[in-house]
Amino acid sequence: MTGIGRNPAWRADGIAHLWRPYTAMKGAGPPLPVVATEGCRIRLADGRELIDGIASWWTACHGYNHPHIVAAIEDQLRRMPHVMFGGLTHEPAARLAARLAALMPAGLDHVFLSDSGSVAVEVALKMAAQFWINRGTPRTRFVCFRNAYHGDTMGAMSVSDAESGMHASLAAYLPRQTMLDLAARDFAGAAAVILEPLVQCAGGMRMHPPETVAAIAAACREHGTLFIADEIATGFGRTGTMFACEQAGVAPDIVCLGKALTGGALGMAATIANGRVFEAFESDDPAHALMHGPSYMANPLACAAANASLDLFDTEPRLEQVAAIEAHLKEALAPCRTLAGVVDVRVKGAIGAVQLERMRDLQLLKDRFVAEGVWLRPFGDVVYLMPSFTIAPDDLARLTDATVRVLKERAGG
Repeated sequence: MTGIGRNPAWRADGIAHLWRPYTAMKGAGPPLPVVATEGCRIRLADGRELIDGIASWWTACHGYNHPHIVAAIEDQLRRMPHVMFGGLTHEPAARLAARLAALMPAGLDHVFLSDSGSVAVEVALKMAAQFWINRGTPRTRFVCFRNAYHGDTMGAMSVSDAESGMHASLAAYLPRQTMLDLAARDFAGAAAVILEPLVQCAGGMRMHPPETVAAIAAACREHGTLFIADEIATGFGRTGTMFACEQAGVAPDIVCLGKALTGGALGMAATIANGRVFEAFESDDPAHALMHGPSYMANPLACAAANASLDLFDTEPRLEQVAAIEAHLKEALAPCRTLAGVVDVRVKGAIGAVQLERMRDLQLLKDRFVAEGVWLRPFGDVVYLMPSFTIAPDDLARLTDATVRVLKERAGG
């Protein structure tokens, strides 16, 4: 069989043709060949199983292959895998839009469905810019924050911290936005402010209190500036509530969703706007239309998966599971605070981060974690855990034990 074995044929034949993400292509170590997933585990071609500590880039909130999501996708696949969304609509999309609007703070009623988190941000930026154009008072500046990351497409990169982040080499090609520290308050004249509430995830798992989010939202209201909440990583229970903005008691003008929207089964994202934003587009003038429409917008398979994922939040104790994970991470990662080379240990909901003084041995750390039977992927100066909410207590303990053990070795302990 070509799909199994330590070096399956498909790996040997295809690896030279695959352009891998976030990888220096010359001299990079080979990726691990995966043949199956189940629950919170990744099965490799050589028979090893790894406990996934980052839920496939934070998407698989219910674990892999949840039968309810699989059944929903299979049922939809038999009836209609896809149909264009221009001039047409379908039940899975209509149901999903209504359910998402019901979960949002009051007034966020208008749902634009796309196919990735970066695109959701692009749509939010276009909405915000065109909001002011349609009103006849153009504003051309966005406010973002140091250490921010909002995606890999050019618009999303332009409101990320390119100077210190992963896109530094492209900084000269990006539109210049206003980059502020979290304490900044003056947003006058900006089209919008964009923020990941409570946790800047890919920006280093940097955390800030709900009061900061509330103050930023208040400053936006004071200046009439739109507030965009990027909940692509923080949404769907990850920070302890269904959405991080709930903890700050704020209602953004625009919310971006993605990652866990489908429970990690298929790519999908959403940009949700309130009535204030939507009203600027209510016109019979074609120039006032939002000119955006991904080919796979509102893909029925992804909509079915997202609806099934929302079913699980309704019927299974996801937020209680997040609270249990948070309690464990706080206790189990605490010994890292005393280790040489560790700057900080932070926990929020089902997110645990150990910040290092510097990352001098990234590949070595990745290899050691695999040897321990866990899948963790440190980046920057952070070793982090963001497991599925359904992870078994024993598996969660193995993740944290491996983290502490490997970092103790690194510290010379």
